Amino acid sequence: MKPTQAGLRERKKAKTMASIQLHALQLFRQYGYKATTVEQIAEAAEISYSTFFRYFSTKEDVLLIDNYDPLLVASFESQPAHLTPLMALRNAMLSGAKEMTPQELSTMRERNELVMSVPELRAAMINNMVNMMDLIIELTCRRTGREREDLAVRAFAGAVIGVNISVMQYYAEHPEADFLALLEEALNKLEAGLPL
Repeated sequence: MKPTQAGLRERKKAKTMASIQLHALQLFRQYGYKATTVEQIAEAAEISYSTFFRYFSTKEDVLLIDNYDPLLVASFESQPAHLTPLMALRNAMLSGAKEMTPQELSTMRERNELVMSVPELRAAMINNMVNMMDLIIELTCRRTGREREDLAVRAFAGAVIGVNISVMQYYAEHPEADFLALLEEALNKLEAGLPL
């Protein structure tokens, strides 16, 4: 397969995922999260019920899954070698957030508010964050040459995830806040050793 075909396929997949998520959010606003069915989401997005499950395993995943992990990985791995893992991760996370369109930021804010307000979604988000922590552990090990079992690597990944959860919770409670500024401030505080 040619690289352009693979790129086109990935763009089409991302576009379909975004469409499903947008329609799901509209239905969640209209009927509530619990009352909305996968069938309704598929119908609104003009896809089949089975197509929905090619993109998302569960209704919860519509709110929890996004296409940003590959972008984060690519940005992290392109950071200069002299940067600490935290500096490289901060730069990668902030550059990804800066590249988001106003519509993407609005959708992210709405997804975040819903996730933080529905207990089942919050629990699923925590599980999703554990998977993200594993990704950060893997990236950090590749950058530093340390082993996955290294407690310092695990503590580092856990601290970054903790910062992210804190920012998400604050942002859900203060939707008028600037997400990018919150994330940057929180990561800067982590880098400074979280002085209180």
